[in-house]
Amino acid sequence: MSQTPKIALEEHFMAPEFIEYFNLTAVNISPQLFGKALDALQDFGERRLAAMDGIGVEKAVLSLSGPGVQAEPVTETAVRLAARANDFLAEQMQARPDRYGGFAHLAVQDPAAAADELERCVRELGMQGAMINGQTNGAYLDDDRFSVLWERAADLGAPIYIHPYNPPDVPYMYHGHPELYGPVWSWTVETGNHALRLVFGGVFDRYPGAKLILGHMGETLPYQLWRFDSRWEISRRGERRLELKPSDYFKRNVWCTTAGVCSDAPLRCALDAMGAGRVMFSVDYPFERASEAGAWIEAAPLSEDERRKVCHDNAAALLGL
Repeated sequence: MSQTPKIALEEHFMAPEFIEYFNLTAVNISPQLFGKALDALQDFGERRLAAMDGIGVEKAVLSLSGPGVQAEPVTETAVRLAARANDFLAEQMQARPDRYGGFAHLAVQDPAAAADELERCVRELGMQGAMINGQTNGAYLDDDRFSVLWERAADLGAPIYIHPYNPPDVPYMYHGHPELYGPVWSWTVETGNHALRLVFGGVFDRYPGAKLILGHMGETLPYQLWRFDSRWEISRRGERRLELKPSDYFKRNVWCTTAGVCSDAPLRCALDAMGAGRVMFSVDYPFERASEAGAWIEAAPLSEDERRKVCHDNAAALLGL
């Protein structure tokens, strides 16, 4: 059976100096399984390329597996290590420019430095945007201090991909249920909430050209767009206003990937809720099996035009590939 050409853009790697940060996610994963992906994360050769070739992925946009410097309390250390991660990724991209792109790793502890690093990565290193692993020392990207980063990202046309990580504290609602704290549920709640802070905080009114990517089929948010519109005015406090309906920002400023979700119903929901140009295929390699993701998207109940857009054309247009 012929394969639809694909671009994948939640595909992770690990750089040597970041394993200690990666180990912080052990709290979210079964002890019997944690760390088994490390070898695959550090491979940029035959193993990764074979997984791509097996499902027709022409190009993978690589990103450092979290949390990276989002978990670093010392600003100077975070800035230094983020640049080092980007230089490391750039070397892998330069070795196989036909197969690898990249998302910059940013130390938003220093927003101005992060904006400069994003520009360096896009203009000099050939990267396609940035991935930020959730909150950074308790700060979310709707805070006014990050205006310099959003302005620069919008000027560059560079999307920012918010990837899951843990909240700054452990809410009581997960007490006694460690299985919910991590990829089963809490990462979705945390990342979806982060995105809603951007929408309701007016970030996309101030920077209408800003571009946000969410993984995991939009972190359940496409399912709730009608309710966001319905309940926004009921729940609003103070003088805060939005120029558009909340759902409109998802159709103008937000894209999502299929990373980590191989299911027809949420795919159909995301396409219908956000638009056929806003959903992009991804695997979440190596945390998901490329073979499963590839077989699923080829069989998903899509028109061939939709399949081509999801697998390739939407990402090519958004990322300039």
